[in-house]
Formats: sequence, C-alpha cells, structure tokens
Amino acid sequence: MLSSNSSLKQTLSGFHLWGIAVGLVISGSFFGWSYGWASAGTLGFLIVVLLIALMYCCFIFSLTELSTAIPHAGGPFAYALRAFGPTIGFFAGFATLIEFVFAPPAIAMAIGAYINVQFPFINTKLIACTAFLLFMGLNIIGVHIAATFELVVTLLAIFALILFMVIVAPTFSWEHFANNGWGGQNQFHFSTIEGMLAATPFAIWFFLAIEGASMAAEEAKDPQRTIPKALGAGIITVTILALFIMLFAGGAKGDWRLLANINDPLPQAMKAVVGGKSIWLTMLVWLGLFGLIASLHGIIMGYSRQIFSLAREGYLPSCLAKVNKYTHTPYLAILAGGFVGIGAIFSDSLIIIANQPLTASIMTVAAFGALLMYIISMASLFKLRRSEPNLHRPFKALLYPFAPFFAMVMSMLCLITMALYNLELAGCFIGFMGIGYLYFLATQSSRNKLNQ
Repeated sequence: MLSSNSSLKQTLSGFHLWGIAVGLVISGSFFGWSYGWASAGTLGFLIVVLLIALMYCCFIFSLTELSTAIPHAGGPFAYALRAFGPTIGFFAGFATLIEFVFAPPAIAMAIGAYINVQFPFINTKLIACTAFLLFMGLNIIGVHIAATFELVVTLLAIFALILFMVIVAPTFSWEHFANNGWGGQNQFHFSTIEGMLAATPFAIWFFLAIEGASMAAEEAKDPQRTIPKALGAGIITVTILALFIMLFAGGAKGDWRLLANINDPLPQAMKAVVGGKSIWLTMLVWLGLFGLIASLHGIIMGYSRQIFSLAREGYLPSCLAKVNKYTHTPYLAILAGGFVGIGAIFSDSLIIIANQPLTASIMTVAAFGALLMYIISMASLFKLRRSEPNLHRPFKALLYPFAPFFAMVMSMLCLITMALYNLELAGCFIGFMGIGYLYFLATQSSRNKLNQ
C-alpha cells in the first residue's frame, strides 16, 4: 500500500477553480486558431467553432455531474473506472495523460518564441525550458499558491483580450469579416466542407483541456457546490472570448487572409489598426504572454494530478503518487511530466513527424487524447445512470440525455475527421496507447496486490 502521504489538501475556492478552467485554455485565444481560416475561411470556420463550442458546452455541463458525484483527482479516469472497470478506466486515464503531458511543450515553445521576438539573442528552447522549470517549481510549492498565481495571470490575459477588442472595435466591419469567407471565396461551395473538416483541430484548440479543472476536485472546498459553478462559468467565459476575438480580428481594418497561418494573429490585427509603434500594441504583446503562461501553468497542474491518480491506483509506478508532507503536492508526478515535456522541447528540431516539428505535431496528438477521453466520459455518464441510479448527484447533466449524446457523437465525428486528415499522427497516438496498454497488462498482478 502507499504511504499515508498520498492524499491532497482541500484549499481551493470556486474562484480558484474558475481561474484554472479558463487559464487552462486561454492561450487558445492568442494563437493556433487562425490556422483554421486558411482552410475554411472566416465564415466556414465560424460555423465549425460554433459547433465545437456547442459540443464543449454539452460536454462540460455533462461532465459536471460526474465530477461532483465522484470528486477524484483522476477525473475521467475515475469515472470510467467506476463505470466500466479497469480496462476502460485505463484507456480514459491514458488518453487524458497524453492530452495533458503533450500540450505543455507546445505552449512552452510558444512562450519561448514570444520572448525571442523581443530578445532575439536568447535561445528559444532555453526560454521554454526555463518557463517549464519555473512553473513546475511553483506547482510543487503548494496548490493554493499555484492556483492563486493561475487566477492572477488568467485575469491579466482576459484583460489583454478585452484591450484588443476595444482597440480594434471601431474599425470592425462585417464586410471585412465575410469577404472571401467561404474557404477563400464569396459563395459557399462544396470544397468549403472539406476545408471546414480540416479546420476542426484549430476550433478544438480554443477549448482543449478546460475539463482539467475537474481534476482539482480533491483539492476544492465543497466540490459539490464549487465545481458546477466554476466549470459552468468557465466554459461560458471561454466561449464568449473565442467568438468575439475571432470576429473582431477578422472584421478589423485590413485583410483577414494576412492573419491566417501565423502564430500572432492578434498583434498583427491590432498593428493594422494602430501601427507598429503604438504603445497599445506593445502592451498587447506583453500582456498576451500571460495567456500562454496561464495555460502552461494550469496544464502542469492538470497532468500532475492525472499522473498522481493513475499511480495511486497502480496504473503507473506507485512512487509517482507520493505527496510532499509539507506542501501536500504530488511533486514526483510534477517532475515526471516535466521530464517528458523538456525532452520534447529539446527534440523539437530533431524529430519531424508529418513534415512538421515535434511540438507542432504533439498538439494534434494531444487533441486525439482529448477526444477519446470525451467519448469515454460521456459513455461513463450513461452507464452510471443505469448501473448506479441512487448515486448521489449534487448536479445533474443539463438536457440529459440529449446534451451528453450530442457531445459524444460530435467527439466521435471530430476524432474520425482528425484521423482522416492526420493519418500519420493518428498512428502515433495509437502507438502511444498501445505501449501504455502493454504496461497495463504487465502490471496486472501488482495492481491486484495494491487493491487487496
């Protein structure tokens, strides 16, 4: 059995949880999403984003039932384990692990690139690794300190987004936004559908990992009350920001096609309005850095809880479930995920997958993990409703069974679409899951002893 130091401390308020939920994904409003314009156009991509936003709203308001009924650091892993047993529990847990371990290196590299623009003499990978180590350390110091920091940088990032919208709003024009909006043409045509399907991962990037706030359930005060409020407010906040940022960026002065296929759409959109030497542009660039910091810091918190939970149940080496007796944080889990992330950063230019750098590819692999987890989570909701009708459910899924069914079907369609357009990366994801499953089978006897 594990030592007594294998439990987490309940210190987080609902406001902290909201900050974690929004902070996990707010970097998606600053970069990544505009690549969807390149294939779908502004109007085509707007439809895709609306559908994905609806999927995430249905998913979050369904996941909240599970997170309040089963407040567990493993989140989806714990729900699937209870609903379907160890094998499906493994697939949910390992898919979540891939999502949360693979996303941080890409965000850290974006932080490195962001700072390198201002200070080109500093190596991008060195900045990325320094950021990774800094926020790993902050997470080890204590969850309350880490969550408070997450809340502050999230609020600063939201302020940056609001600043952008206020500055560019006077030049907004629907004609600017809609011009060539159907995959580069002014009229909808059949090829637009293909472009919209290809843009799916970039719409998901707006919302990817918001469910990670549920993994803080064991550290939340009164989770039955705080989690529904935090997750509900979080998905509404993120959806509103995503839609308005996309509309204002595309409809501002200039041609939106110049913003597609670049990593800094917001500064470039503002630059067209205020000029390259404006103090407002400089302020946006530096405040925008907080959006990347919030997501990196929040996802480190998320992956550590997933590693901790899997290790506590015997799905990973049990030493990873150790909690520091002074700070009550899973320090070895934080270090383990960081080891993988820093390794990916230094391998970025050495490993090329699907004709793109490693950190770019693993963003798509992370999305594969997320979508598989969404499907299993919604299936767990349906299963537990049947198998445990008397389970205490402080919050019940809204519009059940229609909302969770929609979320599950949309996740399936997105998973299939992404696989068709990313066959090589889909193969990598299957390979990672296969390696994890072999470990799962090899450690069956030790897991049985742990649970005796």
